[in-house]
Amino acid sequence: MNKHNQPQNNEIPTVFEPANPERYAAAKKSTWISIFINLLLSFMQVLAGYFGKSQSLMADGLHSFADLLSDVLVLFANRHGNRHADAEHPYGHARIETAASLILGVSLSALGVGLLIAAGIRLQHPDQVQAVQPFTLWFALIALAAKEGMFRYMLAVAQRVRSQMLTANAWHARSDAASSLVVIVGIIGNLLGYTFLDLVAAAVVGIMIAHMGLSFARDAMAELVDTGLDEATVQSIRNTLKSTPGVMGLHELRTRKMADNALVDAHIIVDPKISVSEGHYIAESARAAVVKEHHVMDVMVHIDSEDDMQAKPTAYLPQRHLLLAHLASRLGMASPPSARIVLHYLGGKVDAEILFDDATDTVRLQQICSRIAADDKYFRSIQLYQKSAPN
Repeated sequence: MNKHNQPQNNEIPTVFEPANPERYAAAKKSTWISIFINLLLSFMQVLAGYFGKSQSLMADGLHSFADLLSDVLVLFANRHGNRHADAEHPYGHARIETAASLILGVSLSALGVGLLIAAGIRLQHPDQVQAVQPFTLWFALIALAAKEGMFRYMLAVAQRVRSQMLTANAWHARSDAASSLVVIVGIIGNLLGYTFLDLVAAAVVGIMIAHMGLSFARDAMAELVDTGLDEATVQSIRNTLKSTPGVMGLHELRTRKMADNALVDAHIIVDPKISVSEGHYIAESARAAVVKEHHVMDVMVHIDSEDDMQAKPTAYLPQRHLLLAHLASRLGMASPPSARIVLHYLGGKVDAEILFDDATDTVRLQQICSRIAADDKYFRSIQLYQKSAPN
């Protein structure tokens, strides 16, 4: 992320700049089109259902009005969810979309249950059920065509910009089309003399709305509680990490969704005797490979010199300055300031490598170090090296 895109001193930018302009523009355009169509449909269906005495058409009109409200919610989430990361939201604002999907799902479930209850109450009084007017069938057919067209358009946009929220909104439009189809069947049945079928259709519409809402809410909640990616995706990410040159092993691979992206944590095992900088290079290579090959926002790679799920823990061992003091006390002398000392914490003990620049008697000292390492509680081996004099 470019640091120039972040507000300085916690100041809020005066001009909104989406993190993904293409996605934001596509979502905004498709949502405004949906708002316009749902506004017309809800007004048309409610009036036609009221004057045409069709409960199912009125229910479908309320469904269209719910779509209108959800579209407004989508616009809000799309704008705020596309903001750049800041000091308070270091991972960005993408989960605003998830929260919006949750609210949308709960709202749809409540609406569906309400319509189902209303239809059930009316069905208990069959003598009050009225025959619908024939013109309501034409309004139902117009609504079906409009909603199916909206579904195909919005799904194409969602797949192009890879937006979970737009995909949810597109399938919501498909549920509207299905409910309009049920309304058509109910109206036709009513016109053929089975007057109760209009109320049955209204009840079915309520069930369909509630089921779709529960699906949205379930998926959003799964993300909010950090549910991992599916097994096939995790295995693919695992293969990418293990195929990175320098990676000798992998464990503790964890994933979680962040709206339409994912966050990955992994522990990779590298050669324990390489430099810190080389280990960092391998980790960055692994991270870049995953980001390139998968739909992942970021990867946190932890470098291990051994499999800490199986190897003896080394956290109880003393820190460097304490180890060097312990070594000096056992040698009876401190290492020269010019000596370069490398410590390897492996298998619950320490392997030490000491490089001398001066003319130290390394042969005699190595014999002493070997005897020390044979029974030392910290050191497993101590290897001494002397820098060769230039020719």
